[in-house]
Amino acid sequence: MPYFDAASAAPLHPVARQALLAALDEGWADPARLHREGRRARLLLDAAREAAAEAVGCRPDELTFTSSGTRAVHSGISGALAGRRRVGRRLVVSAVEHSSVLHAAADHEDRGGTVARVPVERTGAVDAQTFGRALTEDTALACLQSASHEVGTEQPVAEAAGLCRAAGVPLLVDAAQSLAWGPATEGWSLLAGSAHKWGGPAGVGLLAVRKGVRFAPQGPADERESGRAPGFENLPAIVAAAASLRAVRAEADAEAVRLRALVDRIRARVPALVPDVEVVGDPVRRLPHLVTFSCLYVDGETLLGELDRAGFSVSSGSSCTSSTLTPSHVLKAMGVLSEGNVRVSLPRGTTDEDVDRFLEVLPGLVAGVREKLDAPAAAPSPAPDDSLVVDALGKRCPVPVIELAKVIGGVPVGATVTVLSDDEAARLDIPAWCAMREQEYVGEEPADRGAAYVVRRLS
Repeated sequence: MPYFDAASAAPLHPVARQALLAALDEGWADPARLHREGRRARLLLDAAREAAAEAVGCRPDELTFTSSGTRAVHSGISGALAGRRRVGRRLVVSAVEHSSVLHAAADHEDRGGTVARVPVERTGAVDAQTFGRALTEDTALACLQSASHEVGTEQPVAEAAGLCRAAGVPLLVDAAQSLAWGPATEGWSLLAGSAHKWGGPAGVGLLAVRKGVRFAPQGPADERESGRAPGFENLPAIVAAAASLRAVRAEADAEAVRLRALVDRIRARVPALVPDVEVVGDPVRRLPHLVTFSCLYVDGETLLGELDRAGFSVSSGSSCTSSTLTPSHVLKAMGVLSEGNVRVSLPRGTTDEDVDRFLEVLPGLVAGVREKLDAPAAAPSPAPDDSLVVDALGKRCPVPVIELAKVIGGVPVGATVTVLSDDEAARLDIPAWCAMREQEYVGEEPADRGAAYVVRRLS
């Protein structure tokens, strides 16, 4: 059945499987030892490093293998901040960075540092000039992902890198989602990646640090991997990761054209087939295999469950599918609808038939979820009241928006509806609903519990 969650973890590439099995037999020894088995293991490690460095676009001695992409990000940020402590303790990040970057930023703040979080446009991209203005004299490091893990939007890395270079600030690029499609844009100072995003085995990340970047590895000293990734290397997985990166790169140009056409079909057909859908992310400057859309009046967890039963594995940034019941920080920063959110990320080999089948079953599944939630089908007749209060306290996404939609037609044009809600997602979804329905979002007011969201009917 179709697996449409390659942005979380791509299926193991056949080349990775072959390399992994071979390396289990040949690469089990300690590559730091001088005996025959150790020398053989060292040759495998060196060859893997050279192959990965070529794919990344750096020197082999600039590249370190880590235990994960998250570890690469954390080590890169902590090492660069420590190496430039005399410059200052300011860290600049975009508001839509991967959670590993934002967690590292929060840890930096807890240790007394400062963090500037640069906002993004509705497409999910930062404005490079705004990013550049955040680079003050005491900035030790800036971070900007190559492309969004959630919506696929590509960031203006080249322009941001030029501004960082002019300000004398190193730029760390999280290239986990984009490395399968080509080297990161030139100008980066540090780069992180993760093998399971491109079809390699889980448990292998990479960190590249350009020569000349002040870098001080944190934690106990270790002689392995230039002191940047302590512990015995998982050599079979490293060999498989490097082999698969080379393999996917060889296929990238043709596969990108094919998958982009399939994603274009989804972007165009879903809004035509399913009412009240917002496709999010940049329509042009984006990864070729990823598309994200949100459905009004839909419980994201229920929709994902229905899609899974229909044979489609997808993911979501909707708060309804999160144990924290808070919306995706990416969707929140973009100011777009989060309820009923679906991220489709196509792996290599996805067929036209897979996508056509998805488009065939999606409308019925969405309609079924909306029916269970008693979503509005038609507006009620206007009532003379100038204002109306809807109590949605204790009700979770997407119920507050559903309740708003049910009653907005029952107040005269110019009157207001106030929604009381203690659901964090309402703070994002009610303004997003107003934008979709061309109603006025007046604002948020304090309430005894949660918040009061005021909407004025315009039509």
